[in-house]
Amino acid sequence: MRHARRRVVRRGTQLAAVGGLLLGGAMVTTAMASETPGTTAVPFSSATQTGDTGATLVAKLGTARTAGSWIGADGKPVVAVTDERAAAAVKRAGAEPKMVAHSMNELKAATAALRAAPRVAGTAWAVDYRTNRVMVEADSTVSASDWSDLSRVAAGIGSYVRMQRSAGTFTPRLNGAQPILSTGGRCSAGFNVTNGTTDFILTAGHCGPANTVWFDEGQGGNEQLGTTINTQFPGNDFSLIQYANGKAGDNADVVAIGNGQGVHITGAADATVGQKVFRSGSTSGLHDGTVTALNATVNYPEGTVTGLIQTNVCAEPGDSGGPLFSDGIALGMTSGGSGDCTTGGVTFFQPVTRAMAALNVQLIVSKQAAAGAQGASAAPSTSATHSAIAPSAASPGSAASVGTSQDTSLAARLTDTRNVGPGLLVIGGSLIALVGTRFFRAEQERKAYQRYYSATWG
Repeated sequence: MRHARRRVVRRGTQLAAVGGLLLGGAMVTTAMASETPGTTAVPFSSATQTGDTGATLVAKLGTARTAGSWIGADGKPVVAVTDERAAAAVKRAGAEPKMVAHSMNELKAATAALRAAPRVAGTAWAVDYRTNRVMVEADSTVSASDWSDLSRVAAGIGSYVRMQRSAGTFTPRLNGAQPILSTGGRCSAGFNVTNGTTDFILTAGHCGPANTVWFDEGQGGNEQLGTTINTQFPGNDFSLIQYANGKAGDNADVVAIGNGQGVHITGAADATVGQKVFRSGSTSGLHDGTVTALNATVNYPEGTVTGLIQTNVCAEPGDSGGPLFSDGIALGMTSGGSGDCTTGGVTFFQPVTRAMAALNVQLIVSKQAAAGAQGASAAPSTSATHSAIAPSAASPGSAASVGTSQDTSLAARLTDTRNVGPGLLVIGGSLIALVGTRFFRAEQERKAYQRYYSATWG
């Protein structure tokens, strides 16, 4: 009877161990299949590389026959042209031509004359493609005499240079998505980038000089985040913060938009006039607006910055360096502007493509996005995709959660159902049980044989 019970227990243990092996294998397989995709890097794309978009049409026809391009209200590319033959070429390409009086060469000559004039802090100018004018704006700090001098310069260039006053003040937005702290103040993280071996934060250059040490506000401002290793301001407005441990970590392809939510970034491209865009910052959160001009020049009190994206998206102090994006495509980092998110204003952004090219880094995106980018050589560019939809239909991008207090202890990792740890523990325990039952059975058989041998031979 006792031997029968032992056999039942032994068989039950063996069956449980086999079941454990099957269960553990299934857990490991499921965990590996549902594992969050890692990240990798992709170079930026440019609107001038593929497709008959407005930018490529301008490049083909030349700046003597065109004066910029933008996205119309219906999402169709519009190209400003100066002659009928250019207009016909634009129509054949599927875009809409608009006849204008002044070519891009004339408009650029006007901005060159403004740059050659004595510098006046608190002024900015950009080419307005849609009105075929150079718009010059002066903020509230510009004196009456400086305004008068600049107005004379504008009048000497031509009637297509328009002057206007602004109630705000053009300043960098020092003090993003996630807030980062230094001894000099607070900024916002822009995008995560890499050079292939080390990861960095791409943010605004005016946030701090080289060797500035940054801390993570999410950790109470006590945990060192990284150090600025390269910065350009004025002239440009971007900088590179190297992570203290060399890696960006989980969710490196996500930018925060507030309330624990984020957006996956899948690529980078040049902005287009008329494009709907979104800006996120640690002070004012997520806001949207439209690109109103490109290659804007701003005369901050600290110096002049050129080649900026001009928008009507609001921003406030502390939003500096924060990301500008649309449909998950990185476009720029917040530089500065005037006004606030109560009254509105003008905001300028450093183009992300220009910064990445100068720093020789690539954007960190999910592996899925990178695989799609590598296999899409025949597809239209990112900017072409934007041009194919109405600006009002744009969205920030695909949603993602932003984790701020993840438990990374060994116990948490082993008990996380998304990890292979629990499955491996079940498999290990099952193997021990199988080996144990086999050992106990062999030991019992050996002792039984000893008893039989002793009884037989006395």
